[in-house]
Parts: sequence; C-alpha cells; structure tokens
Amino acid sequence: MKKRILITGGAGFIGSHLCRRLLDEGNEVISLDNYFTGSKENIAPLLSNPYFEAIRHDVTMPYFIEVDEIYNLACPASPIHYQFNAIKTVKTSVMGAINMLGLAKRLNIKILQASTSEVYGDPIIHPQTESYWGNVNPIGIRSCYDEGKRCAETLFMDYHRMNDVKIKIIRIFNTYGPNMHPNDGRVVSNFIIQALNNQDITFYGDGSQTRSFQYVDDLIDGMIKMMESPVETIGPINMGNPNEFSIRELAERVIALTGSKSKIIFQPLPSDDPKQRKPDIDLAKAKLNWEPKIQLEEGLIKTIAYFKSIM
Repeated sequence: MKKRILITGGAGFIGSHLCRRLLDEGNEVISLDNYFTGSKENIAPLLSNPYFEAIRHDVTMPYFIEVDEIYNLACPASPIHYQFNAIKTVKTSVMGAINMLGLAKRLNIKILQASTSEVYGDPIIHPQTESYWGNVNPIGIRSCYDEGKRCAETLFMDYHRMNDVKIKIIRIFNTYGPNMHPNDGRVVSNFIIQALNNQDITFYGDGSQTRSFQYVDDLIDGMIKMMESPVETIGPINMGNPNEFSIRELAERVIALTGSKSKIIFQPLPSDDPKQRKPDIDLAKAKLNWEPKIQLEEGLIKTIAYFKSIM
C-alpha cells in the first residue's frame, strides 16, 4: 500500500538516498528542506517522478501537511556546517523536533528521529552501547550539535510518554557515500577530494584516533527497518559499522584506491574531537535483524567514483 512520507532534510546526503529508496518501494515522498546544507542536485533526478515533491521550508517554523510517516533528518551534520551558525543548529534540532512531533501527534503517526553518535561525546566506554549516557561538553564548539541532538531525543521521549506519540530514535555513526557535500569537512570526503587532486592529506592529531565507517545504503536499510518495526520498538538504537579503523588507515586506503601522489601532513586536533568512536550494534541485530553488509573498501570505491563524476 502506497504511503505518503515526509522527510525533513530530504535534499541532504542521507535524506536524498532515503527519498530515492522510499520512492523505489512505491511510496509518495515529500522532501522538506531549506537547502542550507542540502542540495537540489541531490534530488534533481527524482523531480520527474510524479510521486515526489520538493518543498523549500525551514523546520524551525511549523509546517502542516497530511502524511502517514515522518523521518526527521533536518540538521547540519558536519562540524564546518553546524558550527557556521551554532544558534541556528540548536534551533533546527530543538524547534524542528517540536514542530515535527506536534505534527505526528496531531496525525497519530510514526516519526523517526535521526539522532547521532555525537550524543556520546568523547566516550569513556568502548564500544558505545545505547545505555551509555555520554561524556559531552555542554559549552564547547561542538555543543550546538551534540546537545541539540540530545535535547531532541529528550523531546521525543517526553512526547512519547506524555502524548503516546509513536516515536523511533536511531543514533547514526559515521556514514559516507555518494551525495556527500564535497566541502563538508568530514574525513572521508576530505581525504577523497585531497587524494583526487594530489593535494596533501590533512590529519588532525597523529591519525591514531579511530572511527567506524558505515556506507549509506546500509544505513537506509536500517532506517526503514526501524520505521517498520513494532510500535514498542522506540530505541534509541545504534546504527553504524562496528569495524574500527584509525584515521591513518583510512588515508592509506584512499591513497591506494585513487592512485594518488598525496602526502600526509599533520594539524592540531580540534577541541572536543573524540579519540574513539565505535558502535555496539547488538540491539539493532536483535530488534531489527540489521547489520551492515558493505565493507570499507567496496564503499570507498563507490564513493570515489561519485566524487570523480562531479569534479
């Protein structure tokens, strides 16, 4: 049965992939985006589909529509973008959540919150489980995003407890793939662009800090499984690839796959940058029968091909 689905941040990196997948599955999809970090290029191929609609709107303002489900993805997600206007970032996370939860409450429908591994801050347990409350600096340069997303989770839980809103919360770990913004400052896109241009590859710190890299198609599978899960499965549930790599290992793989002549240079580590980040995904396996299938090399090859096509 065709559903009408609203995706806030639908023109963003992850949102555009979700729009495409839900259209391919036979749904009607409405993308809501103010294009601060989202791009019309990401959704241009979908505009000819009569069941796709793109609306320019800022989620900090109320929006009224009749839909069957909401995926709330709207928020700048890379440090360069979310620190550009920190107050706007907090407003997007908090007021956007309030507006979309109010809509879900009125319509009595399911709403999924795209939260983040950043709610764990610079974690002091490893890997991170959903029961961990995090180690977050509330007054740092990353706080607008970290605390904005934490507050959004609070709002989702309170709307659920007080108003029986049907919520779903996922915590997304590092994700990469086609449609990433070339200048978003994230490590995968940074390294690929630098390597393709034979520029020096920039390390912040000594490159020993670790990350877990999830290809976007795996995340989309998990998001849809979460939305379709029983109503009592509310989360939060981690979604990421538990295979852990150092930043140095990532750079070496990108250089090898691009055949680049790039050299590695070192810069100081930014404030509050986590030293380790790795999801525990036992809950996703148990509740959703989900785990990532695409490993780093395969995903990097696809992502490199995308960046080559737009350069």
